[in-house]
Amino acid sequence: MNENQIDFHELEKFTHNLKKIAFIVKRYGLISETFITESIKDICGYSVDEVEKLPENIYSLIHADDNEKIKKELIEFETNPERNNAEFVYRIIDKNENIIWIKDFISLTRKDGRITCRKSILLNINEIKKHEEELIKENEKLVDLNVQKDKFISIISHDLRSPFTTLLGFSEIMLNETDLTEEERTEYLKYIYDASKTQLNLINCLLDWSRLQTGRIKVEPVRLNVKFAVSNAIAPLTGDAVRKNIDVKMDIPAELAINADERLFGQAIVHLVSNAIKFTPEGKEVNITASRFKEGLIEIIVRDEGMGIAEENHSKLFRIDQKFSLQGTNGEKGSGFGLTLVKEIIDKHGGQVWFYSNIGEGSEFHITLPEAKNLILLVEDDEATKNLYKKYIESSLTNFEVVFANNGYEAINIYKQILPTVVITDHDMPLMNGIQLVEILQKRESNKTVPIIVISAKLNDEVTKKYSRLGVEKIIPKPVDKNLLITSIKECLY
Repeated sequence: MNENQIDFHELEKFTHNLKKIAFIVKRYGLISETFITESIKDICGYSVDEVEKLPENIYSLIHADDNEKIKKELIEFETNPERNNAEFVYRIIDKNENIIWIKDFISLTRKDGRITCRKSILLNINEIKKHEEELIKENEKLVDLNVQKDKFISIISHDLRSPFTTLLGFSEIMLNETDLTEEERTEYLKYIYDASKTQLNLINCLLDWSRLQTGRIKVEPVRLNVKFAVSNAIAPLTGDAVRKNIDVKMDIPAELAINADERLFGQAIVHLVSNAIKFTPEGKEVNITASRFKEGLIEIIVRDEGMGIAEENHSKLFRIDQKFSLQGTNGEKGSGFGLTLVKEIIDKHGGQVWFYSNIGEGSEFHITLPEAKNLILLVEDDEATKNLYKKYIESSLTNFEVVFANNGYEAINIYKQILPTVVITDHDMPLMNGIQLVEILQKRESNKTVPIIVISAKLNDEVTKKYSRLGVEKIIPKPVDKNLLITSIKECLY
């Protein structure tokens, strides 16, 4: 067998189990012949017969965007007597109209300047190209992050130094100038205080953002009542709102619950509401609302009647490489990184953050967080009764789950762990009756955000008055009517 002779049978056996490799051999002479392995069908979808009938065999399938370039390179290769081996990468369109990346290894045999044999190994490199594209994208992302990091460091370096001009300058004046008036001293101390406050806010944002980025702060979601958690978070901002005569209104249904890290969620809300107060003129309103966004998510909206954000500045928000900071309506200053931290917190919870804002029309910031089930703590010692109430509730109310306690002592421990949406307790229980349980819960929960429903077979005026004095509005007689129970739960929450 000379160098131009090919054992096609052995070649076919070799490629039989190779799904991504095909061989094409062309021999030129008095009688030209072409051999194509059956595995060509696994690459392009066309059978050997179909490929052989194409004007240029496999090259008839080359993608239009690659066609001119590859054909030119092939001609240059074949007409260059110094080159007998080459490889080409191009795309083809297979029988199902899919784009397939091909690596084509070609070996030529020449005699007296003529090509006598042409051997081609076709390799499907779709997976390789896919990984290559992913690596390119990842590399571009890393390059972009590196550019962002450099800009970020430049911004931070400037911002960390800037307040010290104020701090050192006014401190030096107060130390060296002995004839300052009390009014001047107070003014200079205010400058020092404001600069220190801005600096501390910036450092705290940076530290928390950095810890979240590096995983040094672990996000530990727990079930949180949205109304309760938001109320707690914004309580320290009451003074800021009062000083500007801004009415902070909250409209959050009592039954909404989320899975979130309480401290981090509080931070995000504080930044959003603090900004709303800062950029809202005196005498206006800030509104905080919440509702179900879609299945499995709760949406919280912080809306203000402030100065708004110009459209050209929208893209600067939430970015570490673009500091964007405005003075508040009373000259309040910010770090410029609060919203960056908010986005990082919400991202870590699997939620989203976005906003709408126009100059002179205020701003509206939206965040979404995973919804948690509403938990009803049912305090009842009879097994059959517990299961009956559970069936009533879970078949009539969506996203509600019943948790049992057999007596008041169990209920107190469970209450601390889950912070239920509603407590339903029987009045007549061993060890601790309903009145005693309610008294303990009300002492522990001074804000009384969790409604309590009492069920009793021994209702009288004295018992009813005691519960009323404790703030219990819903008292249901036994045997319990299903519709009354469900209506009572809804009235407590909606």
